[in-house]
This record gives sequence, C-alpha cells and structure tokens, in this order.
Amino acid sequence: MQTEHLSNVRPGTLLLGWFISAAVVSLAVFAMIAVGLLNREGTGGTAWGLLATAVGFMAGGWYVGWRAGAAPILYAVGMALVSLLVWLLVNLIPGALLDAESWSVGGAYAAGLLLLQIVAAAIGGRIASREARAAAARSS
Repeated sequence: MQTEHLSNVRPGTLLLGWFISAAVVSLAVFAMIAVGLLNREGTGGTAWGLLATAVGFMAGGWYVGWRAGAAPILYAVGMALVSLLVWLLVNLIPGALLDAESWSVGGAYAAGLLLLQIVAAAIGGRIASREARAAAARSS
C-alpha cells in the first residue's frame, strides 16, 4: 500500500509532531545538563546534542506515525521544514527588532542537523505507522 501522498499529510498533526520533537529534545538537553554531560554555556558536547536531537525527532516521528498511520517520510520532511522556518524566524526577529546578533552555525552543520531530523523522524514514523496498521489489522 502506497501511503506517501500529500493528501495524507495533515498540517495540525505535523505541527504537533514537531512540537513534541522540540519538547523531547529540550527535555533531553536539560537532563544532560543536570547529569553533567553538557555544560550550561552550550560549548562542547556536540555528540550529546545530536543524540538528543535524534531521540527527540524519533519520538515526534513516532507520534505522527501512530496518529496518522501514513506518509512517515513526508511528515519527517515537513517537520524538518518547520525547524528551518522556526530557525529563520528566530534569526530574523531578534536581528530586526532588537539589534541583536543572530544565532548562526555553519552550512554543513545545519544541513547535517536537518538530515538527522528527517532520518530520525522517518524511522520513528515508519515504526509507529507499521505498528498502527498491525494493530488495526488485529482488531478487525
């Protein structure tokens, strides 16, 4: 069964999945700071930050896959695009309104982070959509 169609993508589910991903990433980072794996200044710990991102977006992808049951790859790409849009707004608004410096990372790091988000959300979504379809088949 082919499920990767734009008609299967619901914007509300996509945004909620991204929000869950961001919340789980934040929770994981706070937990790593509390345990001492990361420091409060935000320097070092790149591998731990990437692990937190992967876990968070896998959790968000899992939620979207379970809820929608279809199009896990499109949802994963959509969640990464929401991240890109939020990053753009976070950089534009403080710079324009507050004369503050924007948060910038290298292009390769940003592209790698987006790719990590897509892959993690797609894996989580694929696992959950298969589980949801199997549960639906068992109940009928």
